[in-house]
Amino acid sequence: MKSIFRIVSFLEGVSYLLLLFIATPIKYLQGDASYVKMLGMPHGLLFMLYIVLAIVIQKQMNWNNKTLGIVLLCSIIPFGTFYMDKKYL
Repeated sequence: MKSIFRIVSFLEGVSYLLLLFIATPIKYLQGDASYVKMLGMPHGLLFMLYIVLAIVIQKQMNWNNKTLGIVLLCSIIPFGTFYMDKKYL
């Protein structure tokens, strides 16, 4: 389960960075929203999967509620999932 969570967290982090630093500037600078549409749905699914897996893996990793909160917070901070992987996994 831990390895699946690591893969999902990596993919969620990469999709968030692509959405934030590539797709969104293209949308607002060039008026082309197709990249946001293309990356938005996979990122949303990965984000939800990340949240669910973090809650499921909490008991296995012996995280208290504070640690779980930090892990969940890392999913909305750019590069946060990479930090979380290094520190908590």
